[in-house]
Amino acid sequence: MSFGSIAAYKGSTPTYKALIAAKYGKLDVSLKNIEMHKDNKTPEFLAKFPFGKVPAFTGADGYTIFESSAIAQYVAASGSAKDQLLGSDIKTQAQITQWVDSISNELQHSVVVWVYALLGYYPWNADAVSRAQTDVKRVLSVLDGVFLSRTFLVGDKVTLADISAVCALYHFYTVVLDPEHRAPYPNLNRWFETCINQPEFKAVLGEVKFCEKQPTKPQAKAAPKEASKPAKAAAPAKEAGDESPAAEKPKEKNPLDLLPKSSFVLDEWKRFYSNNDTRPTAINWFWDKFDPEGYSIWRVSYRYNSELTQTFMSSNLVGGFFQRLDRARKYAFGNLLVLGENNNNEIFGYFVIRGQDVPFEVSDTPDYPSFEFTKMTKDECKEEFDAVLAWEDVKGKKCADGKTFK
Repeated sequence: MSFGSIAAYKGSTPTYKALIAAKYGKLDVSLKNIEMHKDNKTPEFLAKFPFGKVPAFTGADGYTIFESSAIAQYVAASGSAKDQLLGSDIKTQAQITQWVDSISNELQHSVVVWVYALLGYYPWNADAVSRAQTDVKRVLSVLDGVFLSRTFLVGDKVTLADISAVCALYHFYTVVLDPEHRAPYPNLNRWFETCINQPEFKAVLGEVKFCEKQPTKPQAKAAPKEASKPAKAAAPAKEAGDESPAAEKPKEKNPLDLLPKSSFVLDEWKRFYSNNDTRPTAINWFWDKFDPEGYSIWRVSYRYNSELTQTFMSSNLVGGFFQRLDRARKYAFGNLLVLGENNNNEIFGYFVIRGQDVPFEVSDTPDYPSFEFTKMTKDECKEEFDAVLAWEDVKGKKCADGKTFK
């Protein structure tokens, strides 16, 4: 009997988490491949999944849920392997959740800007790719150390933590980690191969083909401006009246770069904030020089604070959001704080943004719908804004942690 189906784009590795969990739990969960930006934008789809996000699960009983980790957890909790996959006591359950969230947050940005860019699904940015490569090496080194004395992430059997981690690492092993780049991580490699050779993994992933040679350039089909131009011989014949090839066109300017020049220099503010005491020096500097015509101030609140648990996990969530804001670094500065304590915390802060609207570089990130951006004036927010800059207690709650986007 069918337990439900998952709608996702073809090759969506986050979807594999729930499908593998279903194999362990002896549940029949089918996969429905959809066309992104079309099938997930229909009135019927949005009526069930208002953000239009995939993967999206529909149960045989009509129950609906989105977000890959939430779907995987629901499927794991519904099958016969619940205790194995999710843990039978609260400490084990917390450890599994810890690994599910942390590994996803640490790697999600890097797979987009590095691997997806190589595959032609995302713009190629050499600086962002270099940072992603550094981040991935750090994560792989940490995990290799973890598996020095463990067979699996939690306990002595596969759990949802292992399933999620394999899915997060899948594209790295199959696209960019060739033998030379896998060699420094023997313990991690042993664990990865152990997992993918389990029958439940094989039923979903098939025979995993490891990367043989790390590519260094994006696929030509989506080669961005930073990539090499296609060879002239491969280009179609040019007829009279044709425009020059896209790669030869002048680079279009960002609309934010066309705004009237502002007396407030964002890079200068970032340097001053980093190199001086926040109170009173940096705060006074900011308000003395801030240009409300050229820049706007935004109060930022996480929409799902009631779902947050451990403060370190909330901090990881903020870190992942900031990583995925790479394209906005030239135009934005922000502080987000984790306020409160374990199992009672919230994410809150402020951003300073070029212009008077939230730009595409911010609104296009996958995390943006999870945050509420409210435009504020100095009179409305100064005291609160100053406290956020200084990482102080705000809204009557203790500042447990904070991160700066600059």
